[in-house]
Amino acid sequence: MAKDSWRNQIRRPNGQFGPKMKIGAAGTAAAGVIAFAEPMGGTTGVVSSGASGMSMQSGMSQVVRQALPKAKKVARKGRPAKAWQRLKLRRRDREWDRLVECGPHSYGDVQRFLWRNPCRSLDRVLFTLEDDDGNRIAVSVSWVRMPTSGKAARLRKLADVHGTGNITPLPGVVAGAGEIDWTGHNYDSRRTGRMTVIAEVEPVDGRPDHDYMDGIADIAAEFPRPAR
Repeated sequence: MAKDSWRNQIRRPNGQFGPKMKIGAAGTAAAGVIAFAEPMGGTTGVVSSGASGMSMQSGMSQVVRQALPKAKKVARKGRPAKAWQRLKLRRRDREWDRLVECGPHSYGDVQRFLWRNPCRSLDRVLFTLEDDDGNRIAVSVSWVRMPTSGKAARLRKLADVHGTGNITPLPGVVAGAGEIDWTGHNYDSRRTGRMTVIAEVEPVDGRPDHDYMDGIADIAAEFPRPAR
């Protein structure tokens, strides 16, 4: 999630991370099939099995490893199109809103925290990305401005624990993605002063692997708050 040291870890049903997956030279998981538990019941995507699937996922992981540092640098400058080009992705539908209350637009322990510690503003964006292999991916980013940097740090620390709730993403239908099952497995966050930024990623079509989507979340969390 927020720390690079958490990358390639399997999340247990209790929300804690297990040992890191062993990554081979091609960047794919050594195990043939790795399933991730979905916090609300049901299951999420599976890093999968057959030779063609592994070959495609290997290519995705290689792209992420090579492009991630420069893509994050471009993202910090507020240049989304250039950042996604680094991962050979194209942005499609996008929707954005700006709110003055966070409590009604969050859930779980995060919501309880925000009722007790109201935010100053909330910006949410939802968009989809596509690649040349037919994968379509939904990306949700939330910028939460808190009254103090200390409260922003507490919010980030709470949201970074799986199963504690989060800011509610915009509905998938507004970006042409239909209903999205947000699992929290492809996630990143950062804090700058009083601003906490939370990014989540989920597949819409195709079979993008975990490393690929986690890399997308890393980049999405770097974008500055949208201008009015």
